Amino acid sequence: MSDATGVIHDIGYQRYTGPRLGRRQVFGALYGHGLRTVFGLGRSAKAKIFPWLVVAVVTVVAAGLTAVRSQLGQVVLTYAQFADAMSWLVIFFVAVAAPELVSRDLRSGVLPLYFSRPLPRGDYALAKLAALMTALWLLLGGPQLVMFLGAAFTTSRGMRGVWDELLDLLPGLLYAGLWAVVFASIGLLVASLTGKRAFAAGGIVAVFLMTTPVVGVLSIMPSRTVNELAFLASPSSLVSGVGTWALGDLLTQGQEGGIPIGGFGPVYAVVAVLLVAACVSLLLLRYRKVAAR
Repeated sequence: MSDATGVIHDIGYQRYTGPRLGRRQVFGALYGHGLRTVFGLGRSAKAKIFPWLVVAVVTVVAAGLTAVRSQLGQVVLTYAQFADAMSWLVIFFVAVAAPELVSRDLRSGVLPLYFSRPLPRGDYALAKLAALMTALWLLLGGPQLVMFLGAAFTTSRGMRGVWDELLDLLPGLLYAGLWAVVFASIGLLVASLTGKRAFAAGGIVAVFLMTTPVVGVLSIMPSRTVNELAFLASPSSLVSGVGTWALGDLLTQGQEGGIPIGGFGPVYAVVAVLLVAACVSLLLLRYRKVAAR
């Protein structure tokens, strides 16, 4: 019997000779995919129902406010106040969107595939975070743009009126960005702790809503200092406190002084920055451990 000999067959495989994209392109692809995921783009019709329902609600509210203003000539809500008024919808939007961004990947076990490429571990988390922040900013900023266009086309003061509206709009968009940064940082961190979307969504809602009673208890304590610092206990009231300090009349117009934070406005701003920094740091640490498995 003759010795068996091995034969190498050429079945047509060739080395890839095209351009190899770098870290920036990988990050951009993750960011773009994450943004599409939040709004259900490229997914089933079922995945589009909730995000676009929320978009429709906030847009209809903005259109209604614009119509009332054009008929009565009275501002019902300023741009900044609109963000405050829609904050409860933002909570539920985050509770649905954040698990879709990260919990699905944890549950399906695809993270080793992501990290097998030249992708720094932190880039994955930061791309998802940036996508969620952008989505939340668009959710609040888009309706504000509708309000601005309505006011600009109905103003009786010409370009001067349009310019004044723009000066009111810009702080409102910045304030919407603050909501987006704080809520996205907290929501994505909570969602990254579990691969089960239902648990992640429940945890996010609990963090935002269960802290509200704490604010209520602290705000009725006999100490005035405690009352004015009470709003630090909840993410929603924390953001509102920063807005009250930074925006002043743009947020308290037509209201009785806004949130009573006294002279602690800078404290609220510092706490907000520290909260975001802590959430982002913990998020990066979380994915450093996940990638090491």
